[in-house]
Amino acid sequence: VFGKDITLILILNNLSFDHKTVKVDMSASTILYTRRAVAEILKASTSVDLGSKQGKHIQLKIPYSYYGKYLTTDKRIQVTALCEVMHMHGVKLLVEKTIILEDTNIIIKIPRRVVVNKAVTLEISYANPLPEPVDRCVLLVTLMNQQVKIHLARLAPRERSKIYFEFTPRRTGPLQLQLDFSCDKFSHVKGFVTIAVAPA
Repeated sequence: VFGKDITLILILNNLSFDHKTVKVDMSASTILYTRRAVAEILKASTSVDLGSKQGKHIQLKIPYSYYGKYLTTDKRIQVTALCEVMHMHGVKLLVEKTIILEDTNIIIKIPRRVVVNKAVTLEISYANPLPEPVDRCVLLVTLMNQQVKIHLARLAPRERSKIYFEFTPRRTGPLQLQLDFSCDKFSHVKGFVTIAVAPA
């Protein structure tokens, strides 16, 4: 989840009866959705001895403080591990994983029944997932082909807050509500919901 430390585990298994030493070079970079690297955030090397038919786990931790300021709006991190079996004349294995960090920031609560031409109040809850405060918070609400920009108070580290948004639906059927939350430390955290509007 965005704002938290990331822990990954690489599992190495020796499927043969021979003892093996594996050199592992690990790196992590923030990337765009096109897979183009933005910034390298971690580099680590280790050596693992594997006995006959033995397996071992290598843990890699990426703290938020390493990736936070280098993350793009795509919220993607590419982790690679190059495993080289020593004394085996160039036997190498490359393991890659792309992590897409999830947002759990926006929660929208709708009344059980929404009726045409009758005012309805939604509860919109939003959060700062970071271990540091955020400023210049803005919520952009798109509904019925109109946009409303709401300026919000600053949020303390890991703070959750909520606002109430009132509107009157003018037609029956499905209605899409889209939210876009931004601040000085991250942007474009999205939430959306389809509201079923019943006849009066």
